[in-house]
Amino acid sequence: MSTVKKLWQANWSFILFIGLMLVFRSSIADWYHVPSASMEPNLIGGDRIFVNKTAYALEVPFTDIKLFSTGHVNRGDIVTINSSAADEHLVKRVIGLPGDNIAMVDNRLFINDSPVKYQLITQSLRNEALEETFYTVQITQQSHPLSSFGPITVPAGHVLVLGDNRNHSADSRVYGFIPIAELQGKALKIVASFDKTKYWLPRSDRWFKPLT
Repeated sequence: MSTVKKLWQANWSFILFIGLMLVFRSSIADWYHVPSASMEPNLIGGDRIFVNKTAYALEVPFTDIKLFSTGHVNRGDIVTINSSAADEHLVKRVIGLPGDNIAMVDNRLFINDSPVKYQLITQSLRNEALEETFYTVQITQQSHPLSSFGPITVPAGHVLVLGDNRNHSADSRVYGFIPIAELQGKALKIVASFDKTKYWLPRSDRWFKPLT
C-alpha cells in the first residue's frame, strides 16, 4: 500500500475537515486582519473582522469566478476589496452606487446634490449618515488634498468607496472607482482585536463588536 494511501486512510477525517474549512473561508465567510488606520475610529490596526463572502455573490472556491449574484451593495456597507488598482486587499466603506453623483467639499459629502447629514462630536470626529444610519468619521482639520473632489458620477458596475479616516485613506480618491466584481464580501463585526504596541495583548472591549 502506498504511503499516500496509508496517510489518507489514517487521517481522512482530519484532511476532509481541513478541506471543508478552506472551502468555507474561500467562498462563504472569512476573517480579515485590519492592517492600517484608514478606517479609524471604527476599525483600528489589529482588529480582526468577520466578513460575509456571500453577501453579494457566490464564487467558485479558491477563485474570483462568480457563480451568481446573492445580493446588492448598499451605501454604508463596509466591504473588503481585492483591488487590482491598489494590487492589494482593501477594507473601505461604500459611499456611491452606480449612477450616483458624488462630491466632497472640505470633508462634507454631497450625494445626488443633497448634503449628507452630520452630527459634530469633537473637532476631529463627527457622525455621518448614509441611508439614515449614522457612523463616525475622523477628520483632519488642516487643509488636505483629499478633502474635496467632484462632482463625479459613479459608472455602471462600480462603486465609490472611502475610508472613515477621511484624510488618511487611500481609497477611490486615489485608486478610482471600484468594480463591483472586485468586492469580496461585507464586514459585519469585529471578532477579535490585538494591540501590537502592547505585545499583541487582546483589546477585550472590541471583541464581538458589531459594525455600522
